[in-house]
Amino acid sequence: MASDSTAGGAPADMPVDSPEPTVEVLQRVVEGLQAENAELQDKHLRAVAESQNIRRRAQQDVEKERKFGIERFARDVLSVADNLGRALSALPAHVDPATKNVITGVQATERELLSILERHGVTRIDALGKPFNADLHQAMMEVPDPSVPSGTVVQELIPGYLLAGRLLRAAMVGVSKGGPPRAAAAEASNDA
Repeated sequence: MASDSTAGGAPADMPVDSPEPTVEVLQRVVEGLQAENAELQDKHLRAVAESQNIRRRAQQDVEKERKFGIERFARDVLSVADNLGRALSALPAHVDPATKNVITGVQATERELLSILERHGVTRIDALGKPFNADLHQAMMEVPDPSVPSGTVVQELIPGYLLAGRLLRAAMVGVSKGGPPRAAAAEASNDA
């Protein structure tokens, strides 16, 4: 059998008589491994941060959907509440006892509907007597009234609603004009 350099279990690409690596070579290997370790640690930290961000965004999306998922449905139900309110306001002051019972039932239905809406985060905007706020109110007309400060909501045509603090529908209102400016009216009431 011919003499083989790989005989005896030594790998073919490793010289049989390899000298000990120098300190400089080992130091370069250590520095390379440290740089690779730092790079992998940085990648790991970035991956952990990204997964935390994804989890946080997903929780925010779930919370947003929980709060505002009923928005379209609530907007549609508001028309039912409006119609009940219109029906009740159109009734004459004096009615026979049988009709009075029907009115009481319709009033109870309206109260129950508004209660259910409130339980689900839909609240009515209190507009009358408040300063006009373009974020919450939609001015439909101006009402000349010198006794009320200009820019005050004096008539509510259609009520507005918020869903979990966010505008669902603006209140359609009549706003006063012709009275003292709002700032002057506030100062006059503070002097009294």
